[in-house]
Amino acid sequence: MSKKNQHVVPYQGQWAVRGEGNERRTYITDTQSEAIDLARSIAENQRSELFIHNRHGEIRERNSYGNDPFPPKG
Repeated sequence: MSKKNQHVVPYQGQWAVRGEGNERRTYITDTQSEAIDLARSIAENQRSELFIHNRHGEIRERNSYGNDPFPPKG
């Protein structure tokens, strides 16, 4: 399994989880909270990073689930 950072992004009035560099969305949910939970699970499993975007597509939070001893804080 390749290690890909996960992004929670707005998508057609809903929220999507998308692996970095992927065109296809892994999940589409009704709420951002649900998308964050799904993306966090993937990022923890892959030991990658999670980027949470706001409704305008700008990154509002970032969490690291890798081996970095000094991960970025939200």
